[in-house]
Amino acid sequence: MLRRLWLLFAQATTVGLALLFIVSTLKPDWLRATVAVVPTPVSSGVSIQQVVAPPAGTSHDAVASFGEAARLAMPAVVSVYSTKESRRSDDPVFERFFGMDRPRGGSERVASLGSGVVATRDGYVLTNNHVVQAADEIAVALADGRKLTAQLIGSDPETDLAVLRVAADNLPAVTFGRSENLAIGDVVLAIGNPFDVGQTVTMGIVSALGRNNLGINRYENFIQTDAAINQGNSGGALVDARGNLVGINTAIYSRTGGSIGIGFAIPTSIVTDVLDQLIKNGKVVRGYFGIEPEDITPEVAQAFKLPRAGGVFVRGVVRDDPAQRAGMEPGDIILSINEARVQNTPGMLEQIARLVPGAPAKVLVLRNAKEVGLTVTVGERPSVQPERR
Repeated sequence: MLRRLWLLFAQATTVGLALLFIVSTLKPDWLRATVAVVPTPVSSGVSIQQVVAPPAGTSHDAVASFGEAARLAMPAVVSVYSTKESRRSDDPVFERFFGMDRPRGGSERVASLGSGVVATRDGYVLTNNHVVQAADEIAVALADGRKLTAQLIGSDPETDLAVLRVAADNLPAVTFGRSENLAIGDVVLAIGNPFDVGQTVTMGIVSALGRNNLGINRYENFIQTDAAINQGNSGGALVDARGNLVGINTAIYSRTGGSIGIGFAIPTSIVTDVLDQLIKNGKVVRGYFGIEPEDITPEVAQAFKLPRAGGVFVRGVVRDDPAQRAGMEPGDIILSINEARVQNTPGMLEQIARLVPGAPAKVLVLRNAKEVGLTVTVGERPSVQPERR
């Protein structure tokens, strides 16, 4: 009896292995794990495709090839061409370099190249603000070869994001991933049109998360990657190993102008909010206190007898702005906003930015070694107007 059961088990195992071999050879996609994707409506009225948030701490499954991720994401990545009028200089120094036949004064057309990502099927396209800043004409070249005129819906210089609209339907929109679930070491792909050579995919890993104080944008929380990013990649997609968008490529650190393996992308945790507000309002509305902040160093923490080097030092307060009207003073140390601890300047600026203008905010400050509670009526951060060049 045992012998018969053993033979039956051996035969079933052999058949199962044979079936697994056939499926893995002929239909490998059947064996790939899938992630649930659902339409995610946002307050602007549009709907983006976004993966369902996995449990905290869940890591990505390893895959042998990233061809499927590239295949899924590439149709949603576009090239962005912009032109603007630039005035010629009458400086005689320029004549020495450009020759005496160069027309003096007047203007000339200057073209620039970048990349973008189709965010919705009905024609909203994400890119960098610096790609389209002050542009007179914008065109978007789709992956299928079509070239369409684009309208600037809104831009946000403080995160270097912009939203365009093209007159087309049923476009291949990207699936938004969850940048907050990225981990250092995760594989990512950068997709764009570097140097206008055509759509290009490069691979790397997440080198660091939460990069700030780089002086690139006002609000910084960058994903750092070693995937090659070059001129023309700005505004393109940074996707995970499943082809889901986790960031918008925006800048590189380089002394030569080429990639040296230090690139930065704006995470989707910021992108989705900015996209929603630009579509809804044409601008991003942020909370505002009107203070000049500075990080607390260990030395300052020791001088003020703080238990840790947390909080933010208020160097100055803008006259007649919300913080001064609430009684905040230079020298105060902000400890918390609405009972959420303040860790550092970038984190505090994000906390304030998320506040609703006109709403009260409870702020706990340290003044003369005593905790003081203030109620700040949140203002609206003034818009930053990009310089026209």
